[in-house]
Amino acid sequence: MYETTFGQRLRAAMDQHGPLCAGLDPHRALVESWGLAYDVAGLAAFTEAAVEAFAGHVAVVKPQSAFFEVFGSRGIAVLERAIDRLREAGTLVLLDVKRGDIGSTMQAYAEAYLGKDAVAPVDAITASPYLGFESLRPALDVAAQTGRGVFVLGLTSNPEGRTVQHARLGDVSVAERMVVGAARENAPARDRGELGSVGLVVGATVGSAVQDLRLDLARANAPLLAPGIGAQGGTAEDLRRVFGAALPHVLASSSREVLSAGPNVSALRDAALRAAAGLREMLG
Repeated sequence: MYETTFGQRLRAAMDQHGPLCAGLDPHRALVESWGLAYDVAGLAAFTEAAVEAFAGHVAVVKPQSAFFEVFGSRGIAVLERAIDRLREAGTLVLLDVKRGDIGSTMQAYAEAYLGKDAVAPVDAITASPYLGFESLRPALDVAAQTGRGVFVLGLTSNPEGRTVQHARLGDVSVAERMVVGAARENAPARDRGELGSVGLVVGATVGSAVQDLRLDLARANAPLLAPGIGAQGGTAEDLRRVFGAALPHVLASSSREVLSAGPNVSALRDAALRAAAGLREMLG
């Protein structure tokens, strides 16, 4: 448990290291491109190099849980060691698990990752709200109690996302309901002049969708995890168009662009530092 909120810690980390969220995505093609076998030993070597490169040098590291889960309990053990090492170095860990369920099941997910007795607790998780924003209440409440955070899928850039996120009930889109929900959770922090702890995932390449759907991202006072920058094509102009006045809250996610510099640890770290510096300049 923390005495400070996740939003406070994230703001301090971004101010110190820049607004980079370094992805830790050991998928098969990337692991093999490093000259490693795609097995548990290769997974461990890949992860250890990335952790050594990033720990203490970037604001946030975002492991994608699926790439560890695919190896069963042995893969999860690698993930847990990485989480522990990153947190020991003072680096925030955002676990990309996109959990979403209801009732006692969602409560169990919350306790697994965010609870005071979690085996390998992280600073925040990603969550899917498409059973309704309030279905995430157990995770929101546990995170608030333990000083951790939740990043809610808000407006993703995958084409299929439009069918759900742009859908309207009356005059309000699903995406707007997610932004309004995050704004409500973050209101106390906004009143204190602090960044909230309930974030939103908003793709950097969603074009005019933020304006079209009338999403007030600045009012939400949410950390904004922005995939799609760099290798996926997002530019400085895209960021200004999508995020506008909320640019200072953007935490830009980069995975392949940085990880492709491996397996050399120094090269990985240099790539992450360059990305962070570029993002700091891009985001002003």
